[in-house]
Amino acid sequence: MTRALTDHHPLYSASEFRRRALHQSGGPVDHSWRDHGDHILNPDIVAQVETFKLRDAAVLVPVVDDGDEAHVIFTLRTSTLRKHSGQIAFPGGKIDDVDGSPEKAAIREADEEIGLKDAFVETVGRLPNYLASTGFRITPVLAVVQRGFELKLNPSEVDDVFEVPLSFLMNPANHTRDKRMLDGLERHFYRMPYETRMIWGITAGIVRTLYERLYA
Repeated sequence: MTRALTDHHPLYSASEFRRRALHQSGGPVDHSWRDHGDHILNPDIVAQVETFKLRDAAVLVPVVDDGDEAHVIFTLRTSTLRKHSGQIAFPGGKIDDVDGSPEKAAIREADEEIGLKDAFVETVGRLPNYLASTGFRITPVLAVVQRGFELKLNPSEVDDVFEVPLSFLMNPANHTRDKRMLDGLERHFYRMPYETRMIWGITAGIVRTLYERLYA
């Protein structure tokens, strides 16, 4: 059951998202990643990925303040990228030594990929890490973004950018489960079709974790 609406913040507003991000359920983010998203659907694959030497990465989950109905920014990665080419993603990438934190890495990558300047971004929390079979330990950084930004896409990384209503993403009826074989193991994942877009894989797993920790 969805947690009760506050007196002052509509359910899918950025203000209510901020409040829930700061007081999310599900235990500390550092210790509960196995219990959320598509990790819980794939214990064999998760156990295998845990043995990998993983590189640290971060993505920004940018929730745009649009009054009562917030929107979430997604990117479409170019087909020429070596990892996750042509897929829908959050802006993000590898955490560099100079970054100092997942938050700074996520904001830097969002600027480099789509021109989202840090002056418009307020980080409000993290989700549990997502362990990707491609060799990354991804920290999803939750952020509220104020309107007024002007995006400029890096054509070597991003083909397109679009927004999806937070209310659509936080409706579990829009979370379809699917499966495919991966290295001899059956991999279960979420798909979230929105208009002509298909959000799936890592990105859908992070969205599902967001739902489970903030809105379930």
